This record gives sequence, structure tokens and C-alpha cells, in this order.
Amino acid sequence: MQKKRIAVLFGGKSSEHEVSGVSAAYVIRQIPAESYEVFPIGITKTGKWFLFSGPTEAIKNGSWEQDPHNLTAFISPDPSVGGLVVMEDGKARVEQIDGVFPVLHGKNGEDGTVQGLLELAGLPYVGCGVLGSACCMDKIVTNCLLEQAGIRQAAFTYFSSYAFRSDPEACLDQVERELKGYPVFVKPANAGSSVGVSKAADRASLKTAILAAAKEDRRILVEECIIGQEVECAVLGNERPFASIPGEIAPAAEFYDYEAKYHSASSQLFIPAHISEELREQVRTIALKAYAALDCSGLSRVDFFVTPAGEVLLNEINTLPGFTSISMYPKLMAACGHEGSRLIEELLELSFERADSHV
Repeated sequence: MQKKRIAVLFGGKSSEHEVSGVSAAYVIRQIPAESYEVFPIGITKTGKWFLFSGPTEAIKNGSWEQDPHNLTAFISPDPSVGGLVVMEDGKARVEQIDGVFPVLHGKNGEDGTVQGLLELAGLPYVGCGVLGSACCMDKIVTNCLLEQAGIRQAAFTYFSSYAFRSDPEACLDQVERELKGYPVFVKPANAGSSVGVSKAADRASLKTAILAAAKEDRRILVEECIIGQEVECAVLGNERPFASIPGEIAPAAEFYDYEAKYHSASSQLFIPAHISEELREQVRTIALKAYAALDCSGLSRVDFFVTPAGEVLLNEINTLPGFTSISMYPKLMAACGHEGSRLIEELLELSFERADSHV
């Protein structure tokens, strides 16, 4: 049987550039070599695309960018091209590609932009489509759609960075009026892995937090502080998705920030989550409902708070969650029998299934 040819995209113009390489190294190592030929495509922070032919470890540690053998390469949006255009010795050649695994976190990769390119190219790809990716990346849009779907979440309000610059006191008043007290969490609408997220305990720190969030995005989300367990559920599938047993995070930091997610081994993960069986089933049911409401496909990690009173509140949905050694998505799926190479192959198969359903 002829091997399928898969382009794995990593890096990207994102604050999560480095962790994308760590996730991509994991994914590449798990792709069954007997069934797939892999074309690693690294994207620099400035947006340059290269075909990388060196060791996978270099993708993990970031040294791939200095490899002298890198070749300029990009996916053509013209479906008649059929995949990857590679520049070598002043000439262009085409590498036919059967599918793409975009292991890109955050902006310019997980937000529908790359997905749009792949749709134009007519290439199957792992993960959510343009709409689902864009909706889940934008925390304000996510919250509004979840509210419409009747899914409970933290109370929230939002405004643009322009509105804040124009009349900061009015925005601060809006937060205090609508959220009725401190502390609150301030988040950029579009940024992943808790980048730009701050906890504000009073009006002065709220202003500082908004300015920090505004460095990451032009729209700002402010949410009430929820006291509860941080519970996550992994979802896998297209039309008939499967929700994993929920897991729980006991973060090393005050909240589950970028450092705790990707670098701190002191954050504890519990599978299953330390909640009742009834609450676990509730988490799984709501995860599937949100997955459908936001037009997700392939995979997503759905994050919740479970309060001491037993309330289940959805926090956010990640359409391309981390695949590092301490990431929750692969650990949750492994606990349900979808481990390592099996999980990665299932994700690739789901991408082909989704593409076939669009024909």
C-alpha cells in the first residue's frame, strides 16, 4: 500500500510559537512510519515557511530554524497544484500532499486562518474547520455563542482596546457595574495558553491588567472569578464525537497560566477528576453540547470549573490543544484507550473522513 503524504505545520506567528514545536515533535514521532510519509513545515515568527529535513529533536528545541538545509516551501491555495511548492536552487518543484496536520497553537494557526488556506487548497486537515476554529479562538464570540446555547459559564463583559483608550473610566465602571465586585480575570479575546491573562483585585490592578491584555489583542474580555476545581474533557470525532473521562488540574501557579501549562512539572493532573460520577457525566454531556454548538470537528479540549456547590461552568474550548509530555489532551485520551500512535492515526483518519463528507 502506498504511503499517504502528510505535511505537519509547526511554529507560526504566535505567542505559542515555541510550544508548537514541542507538540509537533510529539505528533511526528507518533505518526506511523509504515503508513505515512511526513513533510515537516516550520513557520518562523516572521511568517516564513520552510521544509525542514533535520532531526525531530531540533523541532522540539527550536534549533530547526538555524538549519542550513531548510528550503523555502509553502502550500499553494490553488487546488490544481496539489500541495507543497518547494524552492531549491532557484527552481520550484511540487510535492504532492494527501493531508495536513496543522500543529499550530494560537493566532495565525488555530484561529481559522490556516484552515482557510487549506480549504482553498482542497487538502484534508486535522482539526476544526474555519468557522469552529475562528469561533473558539475568540473568547468573546465563544462566550456569546455558549450563552445563546444555554451553556453556563462565568459572568462576563467586554470592550475594545479603542474604547478603553478613549474612555478608560467608563470601561472600568462597566466592569464594576456588570460583574459586581473583585477579583476578576482579564483576558485578550484572541490569545491562547493564558498569554496576556491577569487577575485583578481592585480598580488599579484592573487598569493594569487591561493594558497587558491590550498588547495581545484589540478586544478585551473580563470575567468574574470562579472558585472551583479546574476540570478538562477531551473530545474526539466528527459527526459522532466521543468525550473522554474528565481530568482535573491542580496548577502550580495561582491559575493555570502559560508556565504551568507547558513548563512546570509541579502542576498535578488527576485522571479521573476528583468529582462525583454524576458530575463527570455532566461535564462530558456539556462538552459534547458545546462541541456541536461551536461547529467543532476532529478534536478539542473543553475546559470547565466545577464549584464546591456542584455547578459546572464552561471556561473555554481549545481546538488544537497541546501535545507535550505534560499536556492533558493526550493523557485523557490515553486513559480512554486512544494512546500515542493510535490517537494520531485516528485524528488523521478523521481529517480524511471530514474531507470526503464535503465532496
